Amino acid sequence: MKELLKLENVTIIDRVKDWKDSIYVAVTPLVEQGYCEARYIDGIIENTEKFGPYYVLCENLALIHASTEQGVIKKQVAVTLVKEPFKFKEGGHDVRVLVTLAASDPESHVAALQAISNIFADTSRVERILSATQPVQIYNEFLLAASEG
Repeated sequence: MKELLKLENVTIIDRVKDWKDSIYVAVTPLVEQGYCEARYIDGIIENTEKFGPYYVLCENLALIHASTEQGVIKKQVAVTLVKEPFKFKEGGHDVRVLVTLAASDPESHVAALQAISNIFADTSRVERILSATQPVQIYNEFLLAASEG
């Protein structure tokens, strides 16, 4: 996880306008640092419009991603905490944590997925992430979960 998530890719924001804005906000750090192309944002939005928000895994969590061919340059993860919950669709889960995954191949991100599932299976850890006021707090929770996995 330490290679997949950099502290500068963890952000905390107050709110988003809508689900499309959330994707833009969540993926932008990876675009700005050269991990994926801007078209990765468009790919995620297009996939969502076509298939629905399949990446909303549970209350509070969306694991945002598209296929490698849609603009991934190299593997990386970004985490965005949105203080004000929002929904990707009517009647869907409230979402506050957006984990953006840019996977350059099918295998390299498996450890990251295991760490993410460890995090969201632990309600106390989820609460610590949701109440975080500094990105380093979220970063440390992800690293700790990966080391426990």
